[in-house]
Amino acid sequence: MGNADLTEQEYLASYNVHAFDVPLTSVDLVIFTVREQALQVLLVQRGTHPAKGQWALPGGFIDIRNDPDLDGTALRKLREKTGVTAPYLEQLQGFGSATRDPRGWSATFAYFALIGSSHIELQHGAGADAASWHPVGDTGVDLALAFDHGTILSTAVQRLRNKVEYTSLPAHLLAPEFTLSDLQRVYEIVLGRPIDKSAFRKRVKEGDFLEEITGKQRHGSNRPAQLYRIRSGQPTVFFNRTMGG
Repeated sequence: MGNADLTEQEYLASYNVHAFDVPLTSVDLVIFTVREQALQVLLVQRGTHPAKGQWALPGGFIDIRNDPDLDGTALRKLREKTGVTAPYLEQLQGFGSATRDPRGWSATFAYFALIGSSHIELQHGAGADAASWHPVGDTGVDLALAFDHGTILSTAVQRLRNKVEYTSLPAHLLAPEFTLSDLQRVYEIVLGRPIDKSAFRKRVKEGDFLEEITGKQRHGSNRPAQLYRIRSGQPTVFFNRTMGG
């Protein structure tokens, strides 16, 4: 009896999932934050072969029994490494080839995450000897990363900087409460250039993605500064022109 003569239920009952070669399949995370006045990325030092001792992006294989989908895998790995459960998370793209991993043909789904670094206790977890933040340059870090992680990181840096030009994404790199000056400084750090203050504040007002925290100000050497937070339930705002436009 051929497949055409079977019901779908009969076909699925007899289907052999091992009839075709299955590539190694993983999720890798490019986790960005702003620390020490610089854009930084989280890296882990591999504790096992292959690439033992090399720095790499955090990630791991998909758990087909427990991960409901790719986003679920990414959120699980992020939680394991940082303890963060609700960051900004976006799928970057897929990377796959016969040569990216010496264990065999492999594919990975790369994500990038934006988090505030305050009050985060890094966990290196199984298979890694260390986890730490590393400053990001024009295209990546000043390290030779394992596998094709240098290419993944470079792609993520370009994606982030392009989107920062016309979205509200940098707000996710801050602590939950921040001033407008804090937000402008994060934009400038990610873009690598200064931004006109009056034009920036006009854009933020038009975007309407922040809300004042009633009765809360930051007191310093200058006059008190109003504290803000991202408006609850507010998705990423897309502006109608780039930051320099």
